[in-house]
Amino acid sequence: MDDHVTGFEQTSTEDLRERAVELARRRWDVRFFWRLLGLIPAAEAVAGNKEASEASVAQASSFLYEALSAESDPGVQEALRPVYIEYLSEHGEDAGSESTGSRSAPEGEEAPEGKD
Repeated sequence: MDDHVTGFEQTSTEDLRERAVELARRRWDVRFFWRLLGLIPAAEAVAGNKEASEASVAQASSFLYEALSAESDPGVQEALRPVYIEYLSEHGEDAGSESTGSRSAPEGEEAPEGKD
């Protein structure tokens, strides 16, 4: 969507960012923040910051890992169980796979050499 169509052409990028983030906070719009997390590494790469782009992926991953690890409510973890199973299944993991990096090949493909 072009700026001139939305009426934001005279608004600074910093103001747009602040307004969008504040609106998302008020609305509890996790999808907006999730979208930003996914786009920041690509935006850094476009801006010529390849190292920052790679670091952003690592930081986002670390942030999410910490958030998930901090959640100690067994009821919440149990409620998320189907999400974990679906993700592992979609990516070729099975119940016998360990977290050491081994994975089963998707149906119809051979497993990489040295793997299951």
